[in-house]
Amino acid sequence: MKLLAFLLFVWFPLFVSAQYVYEPSDENPYGLPNPEAPEQLLDFAPLIGECQCKSERRKPDQTWAEPEDMVWKFKYIMNGTAVQDETLKADGSHSGSIRQFIADSTKWYVHYYSTSSPSTTLPAWEGNKKEDGTIVLYREQKAPNGMDGSYRLTFYEINSDGFKWVGEWVDKTESIVFPTWKIDCSNGKLVTTNESEKTKIQSAVQNFSQAYINKDFETMAQSYTQDGKIFPNNLPIVSGRENIKKWWAAGSSSEVLTHKIVPEEITFIGNSAYDYGYYSGSSKNEDGEVSNWKGKYVVVWKKENGDWKMYLDIWNRVRD
Repeated sequence: MKLLAFLLFVWFPLFVSAQYVYEPSDENPYGLPNPEAPEQLLDFAPLIGECQCKSERRKPDQTWAEPEDMVWKFKYIMNGTAVQDETLKADGSHSGSIRQFIADSTKWYVHYYSTSSPSTTLPAWEGNKKEDGTIVLYREQKAPNGMDGSYRLTFYEINSDGFKWVGEWVDKTESIVFPTWKIDCSNGKLVTTNESEKTKIQSAVQNFSQAYINKDFETMAQSYTQDGKIFPNNLPIVSGRENIKKWWAAGSSSEVLTHKIVPEEITFIGNSAYDYGYYSGSSKNEDGEVSNWKGKYVVVWKKENGDWKMYLDIWNRVRD
């Protein structure tokens, strides 16, 4: 009985921490994106962290009030499967949203809350990221004169330094646009460099998996540095981007159905980084037989032209 109690004492915390590795923590204060979440989760990746912002709202007489200082903070929640944001204003007021992408409806759903206007039912907006990089969300709302329309929220000019946001009423055709709230968060993010860079590596990992499924060998090759090296199990080292491309293409007789890479740790050392973890997937051979497989890996990353690329990539299968 004592042994069982001891094992539970040791094993349970390890189990819990393993189950919630993408939650905000001391090491990752803004959390990490879960690789099993819909890829659209990364729509908000550039916003993760904190920004010093200026907020402007219309007064009752329809003139604009003086800009107000505000901190806007974004982080991953629900074990890296959703995004939560919070605004903290100089007067102590607070508001925020829970943002979830629901794959079945292919839309973002955003539920808003505020200390200044608490509600038993949270209002919700829905929308998507557009081809031009903006994120646009809508909620039906009539104008004061009774005209049908929506309140539209738009994130735009999104980059590594921050973003801008505008809330505006639009009619059904969006030909009538009346902005009521503007926020400028383009003065620089307060997120630590490592957290921002981890998000970029997570994105590169997901892009590699998708390219593998699509047999996009050019994208796979571009995931490596020009002098990158792979270490296939029981085979010689393959060096150079073009040779790596040929190696992946040569083994493409089977159809890859699924592929996931789950980093256990990402650590930065100067201008390099390394990560290790597990991968898993399934494939179908020429006879139509489906097989599942998994393995472990270690990758050394380097920056090439500002982007994180794999320099050394070693992996091998593990048994069930």
